[in-house]
Amino acid sequence: MSEQKNGLTYAQAGVDIDAGNLMVEKIKPMVRSTRRPGADGEIGGFGGLFDLKAAGFTDPVLVAANDGVGTKLKIAIEAGKHDTIGIDLVAMCVNDLVVQGAEPLFFLDYFATGKLDPEQGATIVSGIAEGCRQAGCALIGGETAEMPGMYQEKDYDLAGFAVGAAERGQLLPTDDIVEGDVLLGLSSSGVHSNGFSLVRRIVAASGLGWNDPAPFADDQTLAEALLEPTRIYVKSVLKAIRNTHGIKALAHITGGGFPDNIPRVLPADFSAELDLDTIDVPPVFSWLTKTGGVEATEMMRTFNCGIGMVMVVASGQAAQVAAVLQEAGEKVEPIGRIVPRRDAGVIYRGAIAL
Repeated sequence: MSEQKNGLTYAQAGVDIDAGNLMVEKIKPMVRSTRRPGADGEIGGFGGLFDLKAAGFTDPVLVAANDGVGTKLKIAIEAGKHDTIGIDLVAMCVNDLVVQGAEPLFFLDYFATGKLDPEQGATIVSGIAEGCRQAGCALIGGETAEMPGMYQEKDYDLAGFAVGAAERGQLLPTDDIVEGDVLLGLSSSGVHSNGFSLVRRIVAASGLGWNDPAPFADDQTLAEALLEPTRIYVKSVLKAIRNTHGIKALAHITGGGFPDNIPRVLPADFSAELDLDTIDVPPVFSWLTKTGGVEATEMMRTFNCGIGMVMVVASGQAAQVAAVLQEAGEKVEPIGRIVPRRDAGVIYRGAIAL
């Protein structure tokens, strides 16, 4: 009788369990660095634990959000720069929590790739951990999926899941928004994580490579400038909410820009009137609109155009709220007001300086 040949292994099918285990060991110190009251466990179990009582809540309402970073990932992959994309992942989730008045508590990530490179994976998770530290939330778990045939070897995808909490009765928006309330704009750090399908089309039309100098940023390559991570507003906004009690609503300016995001937090009988002349537009947006021939209205519907967060504030407390935010490191300016509802949820005055 002939000897039976050895059967196929999972590794021969393209999935390396040992590489996955190695990555887990590499990221454990990063995960520990995100510990906070309520979360002090180790990763590696079947689920992450969080103790709301230890976090100081008495009658909390949980708020959850999930998101990704879109085709900004393609730039990170093609440029081989993976250390900040995890910050974007956290930012897109936790900024959506804080606009509802919730404190982000914990975060989980999903990382899928065609061929797992433990060093690359650990670099990506280092960015996720940094984002969690900036937001004050714990990275309590995640999933790494090696899926040959689903992704090309260098390709990967990311998804994030965040849970926060607010005491009952303290969620935003409030029910007392009135005509004359002030709109404050918090500056963005750049393009953030929306509109990158258009960004990539414009870059392709420009003829520039990712390693070429950025035409709109000194001492940075094009990839470095476009991969500037999304600003995380959590700590400064929570401080303003808790110290002033003057914030009525917040809108995270993501895909859809001003016209799609601001009306989401306004009562049906009010509009937001924006003074476009007051917005300080970063050079990247001017480069995009000129290089791509993109109209101003399309820019404001696709990108944040320099304003990553808009808040509705009682007119008598606008200066106080702005002072708290500035002390916390934000660049903030009055950019408009609440007016009776007109044809659109957002009304423009002046012209944006693109």
